[in-house]
Amino acid sequence: MIMLALDVISTAAVLFIVSAGLLIVFGVMKIVNFAHGAFITLGAYAALVASQLGLLWLLAPLVAFLTALAAGAVIETAIVRRLYDRKLDAILATWGLGIVLGQLITLAFGRGVQFVETPVTGTASLFGAEYSIYRLLLVGAAIMLGVVFAGLLGGTRLGLATRAVIMNEELSQGLGIDSTKVRLLTFGIGSGLAGIAGALITPISSVDPNMGIPWLINAFMLVMVSGGSLVVLASSCLILGGLQVLASTFVSPVIGGLTIAVVAAIALRLRPEGFARA
Repeated sequence: MIMLALDVISTAAVLFIVSAGLLIVFGVMKIVNFAHGAFITLGAYAALVASQLGLLWLLAPLVAFLTALAAGAVIETAIVRRLYDRKLDAILATWGLGIVLGQLITLAFGRGVQFVETPVTGTASLFGAEYSIYRLLLVGAAIMLGVVFAGLLGGTRLGLATRAVIMNEELSQGLGIDSTKVRLLTFGIGSGLAGIAGALITPISSVDPNMGIPWLINAFMLVMVSGGSLVVLASSCLILGGLQVLASTFVSPVIGGLTIAVVAAIALRLRPEGFARA
């Protein structure tokens, strides 16, 4: 039971790390960035290159963040900025951009599957069970990310400006807030967070040009269920991630892989606006 509980917690942590960047873009722009999976893949390959260059592994997430942030800023400035008032077009554009990024990555690195060594090996004794140290570190990373995320939104000028744009963009512009700049920073940070997610999951996942797609699907469903709330997102990751682990353990890994999408679809059928205000 201890091992199962730890699997649930670590899986929820990974899902939260993967979904956080998508949440911030959805919260401010009210669009779903379907290039999110490509930014995860970009971050994974940035971590792979950092590993091949012999850089300290702790630098890999930073390299991934900066790489994905730069790509996201370019995409927002060149394409997404023109589509804020056309939500469906923005979704289709980001989906297409994700495909383009995936093809560029394929051209650069090939279609082969590659691996990054786990930077921290071994297990730790926890409640009488031996558990992967690296997966425990991912739990800590998710908690830290949540704290930083909440602090950024609640305790900085950018956070205050972001919340103003979320609540009433026209009024915030009247108060002198540059919503264009806020959107650029938001999209860039959201893309950078996706890059960090890619770097962090590489030691527990293979690296290939299509690796971001399954993560994108789960992140999308979790963000929709959350209704844009960070707290509800964390709860959704724990509940739906737990169901995924249970289904994978006691039924089938294939069924487990479908659990989040199916349960989230049922939840959205009951409450289409999500559970942020349930």
